[in-house]
Amino acid sequence: MPTPRSVSFDSRGIQLFGHLYEPPTASADRRKAAIVVGHPFGGVKEQTAGLHARQLAQAGFVALAFDAAYNGESGGSPRNLEDPYQRADDLRNAVSYLSTLDGAVDPSRIGVLGICASGGYVPFAAQSDPRMRAVATVSAACFGDLTRNGNLSDPAAKVTPAQLAGLLEMSADARTQVARGGEVQRVQHLPDDEAQVPKDLSPTGMMREAWDYYKTPRGQHPMSTQHEAVLGIGLRANYDSFAFNHLISPRPLLMIVGENADTRYQSERAMEKAKEPKELYVVPGRTHVGLYDNTSGHMQKLVDFMAESLCK
Repeated sequence: MPTPRSVSFDSRGIQLFGHLYEPPTASADRRKAAIVVGHPFGGVKEQTAGLHARQLAQAGFVALAFDAAYNGESGGSPRNLEDPYQRADDLRNAVSYLSTLDGAVDPSRIGVLGICASGGYVPFAAQSDPRMRAVATVSAACFGDLTRNGNLSDPAAKVTPAQLAGLLEMSADARTQVARGGEVQRVQHLPDDEAQVPKDLSPTGMMREAWDYYKTPRGQHPMSTQHEAVLGIGLRANYDSFAFNHLISPRPLLMIVGENADTRYQSERAMEKAKEPKELYVVPGRTHVGLYDNTSGHMQKLVDFMAESLCK
């Protein structure tokens, strides 16, 4: 399998670090096509983003998995800030970086892939950046919608208007605290102890699955702590990943979702906002997080989509 090399590039004055996967000599000729891969909320490049990038490189593409600003090895303060507009610009700047790799990448053949939260940021960025010639997502989720409403497929994970108001008050208070010289307030989205995962959540829901992925050897990484700077909540409460999906057309859009994913409705709504060419690809029997580390049901689809979209 391809071994990555460490690279870095600038995004709004923040240095981002990534892993660049280059295709083996014997792999298919993809005409120097490249793919940017974004990681989920709270994730890092060594987890599912790196797995997808490695397998895409094995299939002949140059692939870049990177840590978003404020996360992993990348710079930015406060740490663990989830800023959707910065996340989108990180993706745009990753495309810019790939476009400078003369001889290795054809700037006219760059695609993007987002997983979970970056499955929302990737379409959002692509809506206004035509350099992203092919747009794909896996288990896409708009974190603006999830902030406003919670997970609509899980009654125990919904957010009421009163709860949202409380979250916004908390976020605003955290800003005031920082302005007064206090510490950045953080919340931990996944407890360290599985027994502390709320019992009323769906057993196949995203949060229970996420605990099994991020808090066990299955996918855990020391830089993926699942903490968040509270002041970021106010940055995404009125953010919408998919409202302008029609702007992606005539570039192709592929959204991959597990048949049993509790976030499946997110991709279905995103599809409604998009114009042709578009495709919702449902992987039988899979859940949201189930697509993170088991690519057997969708990697070939991704490879075929990127080849058709970028390599002709």
